[in-house]
Amino acid sequence: MEIRRADKIRIYFIDELRGLAVLCMVIYHALYILSSMFGYEWATKLFLFFTPAQPFFAGLFIFICGISCSLSKSNLKRGMKILAAAAVVTLFTAVIMPLFGFVECEIYFGILHLLSVCVLICALLKKPLEKASPFAGILVCAVMYPLMSGISSGSLGYGELITLKIPDTLYQTDLLAPLGIYSPDFFSADYFPIFPDIFIFFAGVFAGMHFKKSGFPEWAYPQRIRFLGFLGRNALWIYIAHMPLIYAVTELIRLVAA
Repeated sequence: MEIRRADKIRIYFIDELRGLAVLCMVIYHALYILSSMFGYEWATKLFLFFTPAQPFFAGLFIFICGISCSLSKSNLKRGMKILAAAAVVTLFTAVIMPLFGFVECEIYFGILHLLSVCVLICALLKKPLEKASPFAGILVCAVMYPLMSGISSGSLGYGELITLKIPDTLYQTDLLAPLGIYSPDFFSADYFPIFPDIFIFFAGVFAGMHFKKSGFPEWAYPQRIRFLGFLGRNALWIYIAHMPLIYAVTELIRLVAA
């Protein structure tokens, strides 16, 4: 049986794109911490300046994760690993940090929580996904994402064209927060609900399936920016470590400068 190039050689472009997304998220979170936790005015201005770009690099990270899942040999193992990392993030931000006086840093359902659920679903649906048409899958994701994008505000649909009201009683509790339905008192410093973001992930899965069958373009294989590639290959560990490191370094600088 013919072995495609994608099965033999690392696709460095994916690593570098993931690395770029991770770098943007680390910078964004650093500005958030410096602004909300330490009160630096310059950080607040930069944070507000970069906030409109946050959905784009976060979406890129989710999409690339979907592509990677289509190439992975064991998504079940990968999903459990990400889920464990997400639990560590929640433990650190919601339990440990408040003990030291840091509030409004709790992460109950951030991007790692979302990705762990998506990867595990991908693992459970492995056989049906293998039979699906990549183009049809991408089309379904393109239709479903805008349909579900208003779930946090209480409705489904396409603006004024179609609007389906979600019962208000569902928004009296935070038990459905992972789905995008939560009470007015809910807070998570990093929040990526399953809906509609799961459709970005599966759009990546279907795109990866297409390239896995037809082959990635030649320009996707060469290594160009080693630093971004390194970040991309170690994205999970960097994401886990970056927040405590930012807190520790900033607190140390503040104590030395005092």
